[in-house]
Amino acid sequence: MTSLARAPLMKKTARMANATQYSVDDVMIDVHASSKKQLFQLMAERIADLPEIKEQGLKCRDIVNATMERERLGSTGVGSGVALPHARIDGLERVYAVMARLETPMDYEAVDEKPVDLVMLLVAPSDAGGAHLRALAQFSRRLRREETRQRLRSAPDEKSLYITITQSAQRAA
Repeated sequence: MTSLARAPLMKKTARMANATQYSVDDVMIDVHASSKKQLFQLMAERIADLPEIKEQGLKCRDIVNATMERERLGSTGVGSGVALPHARIDGLERVYAVMARLETPMDYEAVDEKPVDLVMLLVAPSDAGGAHLRALAQFSRRLRREETRQRLRSAPDEKSLYITITQSAQRAA
């Protein structure tokens, strides 16, 4: 995989440019997971490995536990094979995102009862209601488009998947 510098996903305004940490390094393809918890564990490891997260003392298990707690309130499977699990966590300074494309779609208790294969995990500061909701809305709009979902499912590698989701952001804006 080509190494690109970790930088926030470009947004429409400078204020929003610092809102969500998302780079090609935050994309996972052909993920093997037999449960939501295992999936969240694999995805949370990407966030927990960031130097700024380690400095804050946040552990992978904290991200998994917060995400599982939110999931108990109701499934974040939004339909069409897409899930948007998310959680608010004390100590974070911005919203972080990780995207996974599963090798085999999994039962996720989605609203349409279809298996999920595209997952975008978002974790946000506990006091960042607006930023958290904006990030959820932005990724939801991107993943709502059938053309985008098909391109994500057929992307040959992480970089292609990352380019697809970021280009869909420009179209959705």
